[in-house]
Amino acid sequence: MADAAAVEAALLDLAARRAGRSFCPSEAARALADDWRPLMPLVRQVAARLQDRGALAATQKGRPVRADAARGPIRLSRPDSVL
Repeated sequence: MADAAAVEAALLDLAARRAGRSFCPSEAARALADDWRPLMPLVRQVAARLQDRGALAATQKGRPVRADAARGPIRLSRPDSVL
């Protein structure tokens, strides 16, 4: 299974490639494993750490949320992409 460093790299890569647009956290998990669902808690934890560092923003229905606290689907993006 992928570790936190691999998840962080995948999230940052997606954020850079999707500059100006958001993406689903599952895209990072899918890039790292065929059986991606078990990675989702780690993906959200790493996304929250990246939020704390100012490297990612998380939204739900267009509103800012904590990646590790929100329930249900969220979107991630570079902070400068959030209006």
